[in-house]
Amino acid sequence: MVQSNGNSESFVKIPKIKFTKLFINGEFVDSVSGKTFETIDPRTGEVITRVAEGDKEDVDLAVKAARHAFDFGPWPRLSGFERGKILMKFADLVCEHVEELAAIDTIDAGKLFSAGKAGDIPHAAELLRYYAGGADKVYGKTLKTASQHQAYTLLEPIGVVGHIIPWNFPTGMFFLKVSPALAAGCTMVVKPAEQTPLSALYYAHLAKQAGIPDGVLNVITGYGETAGAAISSHMDIDKVSFTGSTEVGRKVMQAAATSNLKAVSLELGGKSPLLIFDDADIDNAADLALIGILYNKGEICAASSRVLVQEGIYDKLVKKMTEKAKTWVVGDPFDPTVHQGPQVDKTQFDKVLSYIGHGKREGATLLTGGKPCGERGYYIEPTIFANVEDDMLIAKDEIFGPVMSLMKFKTIEEAIKKANNTRYGLAAGIVTKDLNIANTVSRSIRAGTIWINCYLAFDASCPFGGYKMSGFGKDMGMEALEKYLHVKSVVTPIYNSPWL
Repeated sequence: MVQSNGNSESFVKIPKIKFTKLFINGEFVDSVSGKTFETIDPRTGEVITRVAEGDKEDVDLAVKAARHAFDFGPWPRLSGFERGKILMKFADLVCEHVEELAAIDTIDAGKLFSAGKAGDIPHAAELLRYYAGGADKVYGKTLKTASQHQAYTLLEPIGVVGHIIPWNFPTGMFFLKVSPALAAGCTMVVKPAEQTPLSALYYAHLAKQAGIPDGVLNVITGYGETAGAAISSHMDIDKVSFTGSTEVGRKVMQAAATSNLKAVSLELGGKSPLLIFDDADIDNAADLALIGILYNKGEICAASSRVLVQEGIYDKLVKKMTEKAKTWVVGDPFDPTVHQGPQVDKTQFDKVLSYIGHGKREGATLLTGGKPCGERGYYIEPTIFANVEDDMLIAKDEIFGPVMSLMKFKTIEEAIKKANNTRYGLAAGIVTKDLNIANTVSRSIRAGTIWINCYLAFDASCPFGGYKMSGFGKDMGMEALEKYLHVKSVVTPIYNSPWL
């Protein structure tokens, strides 16, 4: 591990924070209580600014605005083509502010500025454009009935949606949820994570500039146990879409069930395996394994936190990965030479270090890393454990940090068994040159996405979501648009028709 000592101001001008209030019915407003909370820069641990703290009363106001916009406003009644044009304008505005938006996510979440500029922000615009193109391709079906009736289905927007999004990809998660819901004709209330509220408020401002009517998109910043809980249990929200931990996902489902039985979709935790077989290219496999766990400082639900290596190449691959990890540059995320910034906050920093401690105590072999680095901020060295057993905490729990667990296997059958030995089922990776192995293993692992000879290969057209305790419902692809639609059957008699 190499540490960068760069200074942010020498790389980029830090933007002034423009938006800190709640966005309700097209206006930025203070919270009803007048309370605010601090948002912290994980590079330093210092306060960036104070943001309005929304609570149940603010959620009520936002839902009231969204309900009025859905029941009486133009958005659900526009043609899909017209909605698509507005979403295209929204995407253009996002692209016009790439540098500023990337910088906001860097100071609020510790994300690499270079990755935000080249990845997160442009990909958000791509999502908007993808669903803009899908907005006018929502079709029902004409049905052939067995009786003297004509029947067809209509696809209608589900109504008012509550989106509760996590802190690891503040921009990406915002648009994963908002884009298909807007395309479907829904109105919504978005609650960004309390750790990373800033970019969501900026996107609310751009949405209004793009021509999205007042009340369609509302943003409530605040805490999960108050604002998030109010959304999950609200009697006038028709659906809630949540991405986050499995623990909180349970609470969202319980609140939905005990309120109005609203529809729920959940994208939850993961402990994704990367299976590397004997015929793999060592260099390529090592790169995939490191990117899979260290990208975004390990704060990614699909991280390849369990790396299963066939015994024939185990020693060579472990040596290669350890060498590469020691060259990984940790430091100021504005520095273009840096590979890894700080964990999002002190809580997550302490959690990751706690799991590293568990790994040591349980007998795993620490090959590299394992310590905090830097004099301030929440930086952790890339960490690799070998000789990890399936029953160790570092092999079972989602750590959400730069911590890899290495395990060895002999046969394909053993690899499949180890890969499936988890309560999660979000993603998996396979590295092999053998098509038969790739086909067998990809069909045997119980996970929502399987990457073969690649990893973290996301695309707007490719549905993403989990099996088992990784949740249900898909983000991305047309499947995401469909989850914001109701299917209505319409049946009418046919009299004296020459055929049915």
